[in-house]
Amino acid sequence: MWTNEGEGKVLYVQTHGISDPGRSATPFFLAASAAAMEVEVGIYFTMYGPQLLRRDIVDKIGPKGDRGQPLSYFIKQATDLGVRLWVCQPSLDLNDLRLEELIDGVEMIGGAAFNNLAMTADAVVSF
Repeated sequence: MWTNEGEGKVLYVQTHGISDPGRSATPFFLAASAAAMEVEVGIYFTMYGPQLLRRDIVDKIGPKGDRGQPLSYFIKQATDLGVRLWVCQPSLDLNDLRLEELIDGVEMIGGAAFNNLAMTADAVVSF
């Protein structure tokens, strides 16, 4: 899952979805900041978090509504710096979503893979 065995791994966990857009950008912003510090970073989307990765949503919501940047802006910042995006397979089912409905670059993983990521990360931060 992680690409290197060295130190400096941060795992962010996003559980909030489109019903709470004010919480949508923070994991991407922090992940981009960590990646810019040359830390290996990933964001895991579980519970309602996968809703934020829908192709038809990322340009329509953002932390400040119509007054700020759309979520796609923060996603691009993070992924351009190498942040990896993982989605929980059972959470796709919970939200009636398929991987094909999500933005490009999202990897689907299960519970065992998530646990491995969390156990080998230097920090795990949840939203």
